[in-house]
Amino acid sequence: MKMIYNIEDKPKFGQLIVFAIQQLLAIMAATIAVPNIVGNGMTPSAALVGAGMGTIVYQLFTKFRSPVFLGSSFAFMGSLFSAFAGGVSMQLGFAGLIIGAVFAGLVYVVIAIIVKIAGVNWIDKLMPAVVIGPTVAIIGLSLSGNAIGDLVDGLAFDAGTLSYHMDLHTGLCIICGLFTLLVVMLCSVYGKRMAKLVPFIIGILAGYALAACFTVIGMNTGNTALQIVDFSPFTNAFATFSISSIFTVPQFTFIEGFKGLSEVDGSYIATIAVAYLPVAFVVFAEHLADHKNLSSIVEKDLLKDPGLSRTLLGDGVGSMVGAFFGGCPNTTYGESIGCVAITKNASVASISCAAILSIAVGFITPFVCFLESIPKCVMAGVCIALYGFIAVSGLKMLQKVNLDENRNLFTASIILIAGVGSFALSFGQITLRTVACAMILGILSNLILKGKKKAAPEQTDAE
Repeated sequence: MKMIYNIEDKPKFGQLIVFAIQQLLAIMAATIAVPNIVGNGMTPSAALVGAGMGTIVYQLFTKFRSPVFLGSSFAFMGSLFSAFAGGVSMQLGFAGLIIGAVFAGLVYVVIAIIVKIAGVNWIDKLMPAVVIGPTVAIIGLSLSGNAIGDLVDGLAFDAGTLSYHMDLHTGLCIICGLFTLLVVMLCSVYGKRMAKLVPFIIGILAGYALAACFTVIGMNTGNTALQIVDFSPFTNAFATFSISSIFTVPQFTFIEGFKGLSEVDGSYIATIAVAYLPVAFVVFAEHLADHKNLSSIVEKDLLKDPGLSRTLLGDGVGSMVGAFFGGCPNTTYGESIGCVAITKNASVASISCAAILSIAVGFITPFVCFLESIPKCVMAGVCIALYGFIAVSGLKMLQKVNLDENRNLFTASIILIAGVGSFALSFGQITLRTVACAMILGILSNLILKGKKKAAPEQTDAE
């Protein structure tokens, strides 16, 4: 896939800011969703700052050679809840978030040291294209339910009719979401150079404008079904106008966490370790899949340059730093990779600028309010494209795989079915997510069948 901007390219300053905003919008929904779901004092603004700080650390470790943004990891959701389990104080819970991130980060550091010593060739043997390709596809497909759920605005799925019962509000949400997707597609396919590079910004603004029009009409007529945009973040933040209402300091994890260190004991540390350490190994598999996918997009093996040891160190230490500010360990974002694939902009300068912007907007209340007010259905229109591109890029890796061989056919089939079927396992507080389970099954299948060679064609009498 030929890039318009390659990894080392530096767009002009004005373009750089626009590209950075687009990256921020691409990763924003998932990044701020984690603190919103966990609650217990975690805030979206702190998560944005943590994501930006973690991404900068990642870029430093990878010598600015890997174009990916780090954001809040959903894999650690159960771990985050465990930090607050048992009715502990917010201070102790925040201390647990930092301790847990250190445990997770250390796993990455240890694996990075092993990779540095042993090299990366074993990865290609353990996880060849027939394993990595379907796994990458599953990363996108496993997120499809989130995109469709947001498109219908969280409407419950009727298992009896295998459909959603649409009302006026849901219908308008679908219209706004599909309109956003349409604008993104038109800009990406038919747009001029700049429109091709920023289709998500144009699409989100267009979808937001349409949703705002419906909302204003609904507010004036008293029809709540038309009210799609929630303007409450603005009204709550600016109930009384002041300088402090424009610029604010987020609720950083370390502020309360340091206060809770005196409450930490051995039992609590053990609880946090059990909750975080296994998940870190699971996320390592996703780290590999993401970087394999990104390598195929930019046509450069990132596992060799800057090297898997560097990407692991960047991800691990970046998670520690990100959690220090925002509470949640970070991970490489598929949305960011999808953005690179669709816009063909692999410039690390754009990623780095997005990280700086993410830190800055965490202190700017109006921008945070705008991000929080973007309707889920509008973001769903963008996510359908992003997740779809992730899935397709994984399937493209299978193009060079000989699927006439049953060994490869079984391996790819098992991964796809396990992933689409949402196969996941829980062991106490430890959860193996769908992507990890599918990848493990694929690796085992490939290893078990590895000794079976394709039978040579039988010779005929004429031969």
